[in-house]
Amino acid sequence: MGKSLGGGRHSCDFYDVISLDNLFAAWRDFRRGKRRKPDVVAFELNLEDNIFELHRKLVEGNWRNDPYVVFKVDDPKPRIIHKASVRDRVLFQAVYHKLYQVFDPSFIHDLYSSRFQKGTHSGVKRFVVFARKVSMNHRSTSFVLKCDIKRFFDSIDHQILLSLIARKINDRKLLFLVKKIVCSFEYSHRKGLPLGNVTSQLFANIYLNELDQFIKHELKARYYIRYCDDFVILHQSREILLEWAEEIKKFCREFLLLDLHDRKTIVRKIHRGTDFLDYVVLPHRVVLRTRTKNRMFRMINNRNLFSYLGLLSHCESWRLKQRLMEKFFAV
Repeated sequence: MGKSLGGGRHSCDFYDVISLDNLFAAWRDFRRGKRRKPDVVAFELNLEDNIFELHRKLVEGNWRNDPYVVFKVDDPKPRIIHKASVRDRVLFQAVYHKLYQVFDPSFIHDLYSSRFQKGTHSGVKRFVVFARKVSMNHRSTSFVLKCDIKRFFDSIDHQILLSLIARKINDRKLLFLVKKIVCSFEYSHRKGLPLGNVTSQLFANIYLNELDQFIKHELKARYYIRYCDDFVILHQSREILLEWAEEIKKFCREFLLLDLHDRKTIVRKIHRGTDFLDYVVLPHRVVLRTRTKNRMFRMINNRNLFSYLGLLSHCESWRLKQRLMEKFFAV
């Protein structure tokens, strides 16, 4: 981890990021689960030459990103993915390696997206704990504010993001490389991050860390959880949550140039169940979201069976597992 400098900055060094050791380590992380993909196979055939050539271009300041390949996915909802070349994804992984170590310690505990030993299942478990605490083990009526940011990745402002990164990174060459990565994609003028980049996940957390700090330290919300642009706050007062929703909306607009989804910003009673991160959390039990369940039955095959069984292991699902296995063997 980079050594802390004055003003909260860190000595994360450009040459450390682009070192051959870090690039080869990034390759090993990147290739996991992708060894049979044609573009990955082609890159690995001349691995050392490709890594050394990437390193040379970075040292000389001549690296430019290859064009993104655009394609659509429909799981769970229609999205457009911008896929970088293998060479560039190895670089992005190398940058992610080093910047993660600098920025992750500054994130709040209850951020669960794109972090080691976190994830959706940990986020749902934390929600269960918070729901019990705020409702005194479901003996008192309590409420949850659910928020979602409209077109979040498309709306991230490059200038704001780069200024946030510069608060902790003081190496000019590294900042210039990060700027190249950020500006390699635009949804609109100087806005947007591609969904396909590993760096985009970290940059998203850096961007919304400003919101996390506002909610935790200005609003002093005790029971707050965020996963990417999906977040919840639990409280005993509906009125306080409604007030906070307006303050959050104002903060997002004025400081981050983001808008909340009006129809997805809701306050509801906790005991009625909360749809959160593919599950519905009810008093004393967690069940799979209906939309996720329907998608699972529609898409089940040899490649994803164990992933779906893993998903079901985190909720009440004995009958659902039986039905899923019947469907699988009937295919």
